[in-house]
Amino acid sequence: MRLTTLATVSCVAMLAAGCVNPKDQANMLAALNDAANEVSGLRNDLSSLQIQVDSLQQVVARQDTTITHMAAFVNMPLAK
Repeated sequence: MRLTTLATVSCVAMLAAGCVNPKDQANMLAALNDAANEVSGLRNDLSSLQIQVDSLQQVVARQDTTITHMAAFVNMPLAK
């Protein structure tokens, strides 16, 4: 009988410990959703910045080519 009581008490204790407050779960879920939204926003910002950097690299390459052509036209050596 003592073993049965001990088993019952331990099962009840495990079930009670396994129960989580629904309000805490809702708050945790809301926090995780907010974090996911922020990460998504950061990804969008990073994508936008990468597009801007790529565009600026193209502009710099075009200007570098123009300067090289101008220097070659006037026979001026360029230091690289």
